Amino acid sequence: MKQKIVMKVQLSSEKCRTKALKIAAVAKGVSTVSIEAEKEHVVVIGDGVDAVDLAKSLKKKLGSGTIVSVEEVKKTEEKPAELPEPIQWASSYIHYPQYPTAQYYYDGFYRW
Repeated sequence: MKQKIVMKVQLSSEKCRTKALKIAAVAKGVSTVSIEAEKEHVVVIGDGVDAVDLAKSLKKKLGSGTIVSVEEVKKTEEKPAELPEPIQWASSYIHYPQYPTAQYYYDGFYRW
């Protein structure tokens, strides 16, 4: 069962954001991690992720980490993407006929 976990973390600097991403990415079962910087939320999507363990590790490393929501991700039917048709390019250069190249033979000595 895939789930989406939203956690509130104090993200005061770029270093804190990077640290939060690394901690969340290493957790067992995580497939996607993103940050909503305006709300100071870390969004984790994965299969079988332990939200409490993730909150503890974020709180231990960053000083704060509370669970905002845990919800199940519903699967949507994915339609196969249509491949674009290749573009047919017109030839932009003139084809000249192929003439055989001249071959010269050397028989070992010169005759003057």
